[in-house]
Amino acid sequence: MALEIVNRYEDPRRCPLVMGILNVTPDSFSDPGRYIHIDEAVEQAISMFDSGADIIDVGPESTRPGSNEVPADQQIERAIPIIRGIKRANPAIPVSIDTRLASVAKAAIREGACMVNDVSALRDDPAMSGVIAESGVSVVLMHRRGTSETMQRDGGPRYDDVIGEIASFFKQQIQLATSCGISTAKIILDPGIGFGKRVEHNLMILRESARFAAQECPILIGASRKSFIGKSLAKINPAGAEDPLARISGSLACAVVATLNGASILRVHDVAETVQAVKMCMAVLTQHSHAD
Repeated sequence: MALEIVNRYEDPRRCPLVMGILNVTPDSFSDPGRYIHIDEAVEQAISMFDSGADIIDVGPESTRPGSNEVPADQQIERAIPIIRGIKRANPAIPVSIDTRLASVAKAAIREGACMVNDVSALRDDPAMSGVIAESGVSVVLMHRRGTSETMQRDGGPRYDDVIGEIASFFKQQIQLATSCGISTAKIILDPGIGFGKRVEHNLMILRESARFAAQECPILIGASRKSFIGKSLAKINPAGAEDPLARISGSLACAVVATLNGASILRVHDVAETVQAVKMCMAVLTQHSHAD
């Protein structure tokens, strides 16, 4: 199923899309092993969609700091039966595949995925750009410094100008993507909160995300349950330092800030709560009730 993605910087009255996270790995940072079984994963996807998710992002490889790479065949074994199950249960559910590998993306697209969420922004697999261009699906290009294994060593890297560096990276990767035949209309940009960033960088990205939204492509923000929230609120919510489930309130605050700054897609774990928070935010901004 195709998914219309509108750049909210150009049309701020549009509500951002909500992308529900479906990790199908044993080692994700938030819900390790919870949805590795097909029936449970499909049930969760349907539940998120019924709660207001616009797209389900299926992740067969954890990209949390310190995680190890998962080979393509194992990613396919994890993801494809679940995507197939989602589509059998409800063909209307748009599905994204969260992978850096072209063969995994190709297999997912064959089963109906309409988006590839590539945390490497086409850098880890030279064949990925061709798969995207040939299929015509949407692609998320994310900024990341280092690899999942190395990006948060010693607390994360230092930047002279984190916003400027990300913006330059986006321009470079947009040029690469379009030179490979990918339409600009199919590109979404993700500044990569938590990927090779310190707490202060993540906070700055959220505060200044309108500067990314002013570019030609829609912006995706993925702050949900991430450790910088726990660290930012450690004095008043000590549990959040270790427990991602204790970061839901902070995650909702990040979603509202991202909405105010023009994000087009919010990638979240807590779909129902985020949908309510965002719709209330939009009701205030547009003076229009979302009672329907």
